[in-house]
Amino acid sequence: MKNKYWIAFSSIEQLDSRFIQRLYNYFGDIEAAFKASLKDLSQIEGLNIKKAEKFVSLRGQIDPEKVLSEVVEKGISYVTPEDEKYPELLKNISDPPAVIYYRGSLDDCNLKRTLAVVGSRKASYNAKEELSKIISQFAGTDICIVSGLASGIDSQAHISALDNGLKTIGVIASGLNFFYPSNNKYLYEKIEDGNGAVISEYFPTFEPLKFRFPQRNRIVSGLSYGTLVVEASLKSGALITANSTLEQGRELMCMPGLISNPNTEGIYKLLKNGATLVTSADDILEALNWAVEKNEVQKELPLLQDDEMKVFNALEIEEKSFDELLSLTKLKVENLLTCLTTMELKGIIKQVDSDRYKKV
Repeated sequence: MKNKYWIAFSSIEQLDSRFIQRLYNYFGDIEAAFKASLKDLSQIEGLNIKKAEKFVSLRGQIDPEKVLSEVVEKGISYVTPEDEKYPELLKNISDPPAVIYYRGSLDDCNLKRTLAVVGSRKASYNAKEELSKIISQFAGTDICIVSGLASGIDSQAHISALDNGLKTIGVIASGLNFFYPSNNKYLYEKIEDGNGAVISEYFPTFEPLKFRFPQRNRIVSGLSYGTLVVEASLKSGALITANSTLEQGRELMCMPGLISNPNTEGIYKLLKNGATLVTSADDILEALNWAVEKNEVQKELPLLQDDEMKVFNALEIEEKSFDELLSLTKLKVENLLTCLTTMELKGIIKQVDSDRYKKV
């Protein structure tokens, strides 16, 4: 069984996937690569000899059988580049992961309909709402949402996918022993419980160190046919993913936002440089040339009373405060309060930011 040598390679924290891939390509056999002498390694053109020496010294501390058992005993699944289940899109990037560890089910995810969604960890309420609306338009399809399980836009992308019955893949920047951020533990577990997969290129014991997050981003974009960027400052991880998307020859898309928000500066820079503007799911389908069948359930608007219709029309374009609604509808305070309560119960509107209301 050769898989144990892939696992053994990836369990050496000082090695990266490029080094492992180079040895595998040279020897054509992962066992031969793992057992190669320093003399054999020195014959590989361009290989860093100090890194080769480091590998040889560390290799002696690794028992391939033992590290494979550690993974299996933790209930972690894995695929290597020699497995048929290894995602085809990832094989085509310049630096594919040597091993993909995962919990959940990759088999249930349609890897031919993968969309990456990335953005700010400190996302605005408006951005999260608009993203949720766009993802909801994919309900009834087999599109799979890929993101990084971070706070902000990543979390919203996964939550919106789950809310709309879509499969989702979370790519993390640590081994699967860790939940980062810790308050997303419930989201990890929800995804793993029949709604997709949480994946990592890192051996389970590797911690979520800072340098691993940019490395993780190439997998988020590499696993996807296109990337949607939702809020990104000029210096952000989302822009790193955007650059990876372009380097990998995939489709780059951006959702516009308020120009007064610093987190949209990166968005408008990408749009000026040719990224596709996205304001609806149809824009994404057109950009990716996807024809998907939707099993949609059309929701009918409940019958509204005259006063309720005034409130509904007042919220047609954007959210409003109580005072704004009072001014626009000309209703009495008590009547407006009754309308708002009734319409919330009917699921027509909802309260946001404590004193503002918007259409659902």
